[in-house]
This record gives sequence, structure tokens and C-alpha cells, in this order.
Amino acid sequence: MLTKGVTLRGLEVFEALARTGSVAQAAETTGLSQPAVSQQLRNLETALGIDLVDHGKRPMRLTPAGRSFLSRTESALGELRLAQSELTVMDLSHLTTLSIGLIDDFDNDLTPRLATMLANSLTQCRFKLITAPSREISAAMRAQDLHIAVAASPGEPLEGVTEYPLVSDPFMVVAPRGMVSGDMAVFDQLRDLALLRYTDEQLICHQIEGYLTRQNLHFEHRFEIGSHLALMAMAGRRLGWAVTTPLGFMRAGRFHGQIEAFPLPTAPFARTISLFAGADWADTVPRDVAQMMRRLVQSQMIDPAVTQMPWLGDQFKVIAG
Repeated sequence: MLTKGVTLRGLEVFEALARTGSVAQAAETTGLSQPAVSQQLRNLETALGIDLVDHGKRPMRLTPAGRSFLSRTESALGELRLAQSELTVMDLSHLTTLSIGLIDDFDNDLTPRLATMLANSLTQCRFKLITAPSREISAAMRAQDLHIAVAASPGEPLEGVTEYPLVSDPFMVVAPRGMVSGDMAVFDQLRDLALLRYTDEQLICHQIEGYLTRQNLHFEHRFEIGSHLALMAMAGRRLGWAVTTPLGFMRAGRFHGQIEAFPLPTAPFARTISLFAGADWADTVPRDVAQMMRRLVQSQMIDPAVTQMPWLGDQFKVIAG
């Protein structure tokens, strides 16, 4: 049994405070007033008998006990959110066939969860799920080989396809750990290392190259890597640096001890991850799947990423449907 005074609302407030370092931002995130946020934190600390944050610092900083408690809090809240998603899964039992394509950025965490949840609902259905890069998924949607797909938006409408934006996935710099100091310009510190580029066949490559061109930034064209994990491994081995997104960075957890992520030092820039559905589909199923995807991305991708990189703030976020 939980200690009296430890409430779900108090845990949610503590998580929001730890992520933002601000009572005002935590209030906005939780939908509470600022006095209510402060009261929830006081109640939780009183119940636990220990300070979770250093109240003398602005922005707020966690105490050692707070950091330890946060990891447990995130795990517990993450499991509760997933349980809620699984309970609210839509009824797809009326479908006889369903083909879905998912961007490979979701392979580690989200795709297994989604496949299981859908399979439980598709009781009388022939079900196919593939993972692939965004361009391949878009081509399959144009050819009507898939009913529904989740991929990076190409930035222009696909004929005969309805788009439901899901996530804003901001671009950021990934560098070998210890190579960049926050006190100096990021790109200047990386001039002696090669830019590790994605291959020309990938949509993300063209999005990044377009961004660099607009910012009048030019780097030697030496490496072109088709495997995202290989690219992160090369950064970890100090062979270069890369521009990627939180979705990509979080996939590479095995290399996080060797790499670090930083915000773009110039104008912010993000790609949109969207759900695509054939325009002849009834609206209910795509919208229901989109809502499920948003919940899963929030709990499996966004919450862990923002906890690890608080500077992401509200850049990496679900786009409300």
C-alpha cells in the first residue's frame, strides 16, 4: 500500500516539475494552477518525509533523493499510461484485412507495443505490418499497397491520401561525448570532425541538407551512412558528428555513453511524423489508430527523451488531433 499522501496527481506534478524546472510550466502541463502545483509537491514531500527538489534554486533542481525517486516515478507512470492505452484500444473486429507500414524509427519501443495491441483487437482480420524508411512507406501508400502508414511527412499532399499529424520531431546535433562545451558555438567546435550524413535515398537526408543550405552552412561531404545505428556508432567512435532527431537518438540507447545531443545552434527546425490513410477509408479507424499512436509515442518516446534532455522542452511533442 502506498504511503498516505502519495497520490497519482502528486506523482504527475513531480514528473512535470522535474522535466521543466518551473512551477509555471508544470502548471501548464498538468492543467493545474501554480498554487495547486506547489501544494501537490509539498504534500508529496511531506508524505515521503524528504525534499525532492532544492527549493532554493531556480530553475528547480532535484536533490539526490529526487533523482532516485524520479526514475521510479517515470517507470510507474509509464506503465499506467500504457495500461490505459491498452484498455482504450479501439474495436477493429469488423475489419477483414489491414496492412500498416511504420517508420523504422519506432522499431525499438513503439512497434512491438502497437503490433500486440492491434493484434488483440483484430480478431477476424488478416493483418500485415511492415517497417521501412519514410520514402518507401510513402511510395507504398501511393501504390495503395498499405491501408494505413506512419512516416515522416514529405511536406506535400499525397494524392488520394489523408494525413493526420502525430508528432513534432525536432532536429538536433549529436556529437562524440566531451567534444562540445556549452559555452562555445557548437558547429565551430566540430569543424575538425566530418559531418556524418544520411544517404541521399533517405527523406531525412534531404530535410537536413535543405536546412543546412538555408542556414548557409557547408561541411565536407565525406561520409554517407544508410544505417542510423551505424551513424550513431561512428559518432561514438569520434569519427564524426551528425544531425538527427530525438526519435533517432533514442533508438541508439546502446551508444548514449559515447555520444551527446545538443540543440541546433541556429533556427529551430523539426520534421512532422504523420499517420497516412487512404482517402476512401471511413474516418473512424484512422483517427482511432492516430490517437493510439499519440499515446504510445508520448509514453514510450517523448517522456523518456525530455527527461534525459530537458532542453527539448515542448519542441518534441505530440500534435493534438
